[in-house]
Amino acid sequence: MTDTAKYAQMFASDGTVVRHPDRPAPRYSLPRAIKNFRLLMKDKEDTSLVFKIYESLPSSQFLPRVKQLALSEHGEFLRRTEPSLPEILDDHAELRKTPKGSLAHAYCDFMESEGLSAAGLVAESDRLGRPKYDDLVQWYGDRSRDTHDLFHVLTGYGRDALGEQCVLLFTHGQSPTQGHLLIGYAGSANIKKMVWGSKAPVMGAVRQAKATGRGAPVLLEQPIRELLKQPVDEVRRALNIPEPTMYNECHRIWAEEGIDPYNLLASENTGEALAA
Repeated sequence: MTDTAKYAQMFASDGTVVRHPDRPAPRYSLPRAIKNFRLLMKDKEDTSLVFKIYESLPSSQFLPRVKQLALSEHGEFLRRTEPSLPEILDDHAELRKTPKGSLAHAYCDFMESEGLSAAGLVAESDRLGRPKYDDLVQWYGDRSRDTHDLFHVLTGYGRDALGEQCVLLFTHGQSPTQGHLLIGYAGSANIKKMVWGSKAPVMGAVRQAKATGRGAPVLLEQPIRELLKQPVDEVRRALNIPEPTMYNECHRIWAEEGIDPYNLLASENTGEALAA
């Protein structure tokens, strides 16, 4: 019996299988991942390429992680009390009933200022047309997707190019995959190329993000509904998430150098000016 096949014979107490037998087996291909990464660099709006990269670099520890959480008493508690995170996260009226300074308020502020919603992320994922399966792999993957913007809020990394790379490396620290490493580090190297000559510690920022993710409890395993009620600073302390000092230093230096971190393409020629 193959390693993937054995997970098709494991079930939660409600009968949900760990891995549906119809779910295609992952196939590792570094060349395919690199090809799709190059395409992504040419068209950064094509999010389907991101999923193709992850699918080309499956982690041997993914299914064990799914099994460990989903079949545990704690995992069953999460599935029972938080069956759909988008419904919880998009109910801003309810979230705003928590005390000021809570994670819920910080999350609502972030999502509203950025014009985002958890449902929007789901819709973006659904547009890719990837098949869904009634298994615990689907639940785990959805929960990972739905906590992405909470990562931004808790870590302090913005939605600029470097902030997104930092969140990817933070995520790798939480749940290691070669896909996160490839996109995170190669994307960061591309940022350095775009602002050649800048003194900003770009690679230091992403390395710090990776270390922070590794040192923090896995966020998707936490009871999100309860975390939202708590003061955001207390949640960060409890999850061992420090201030992103290297990322903030990059933004400080870029401000001095006249580089807009949210529009690096407009700064591609800045390197020549810095060198001069």
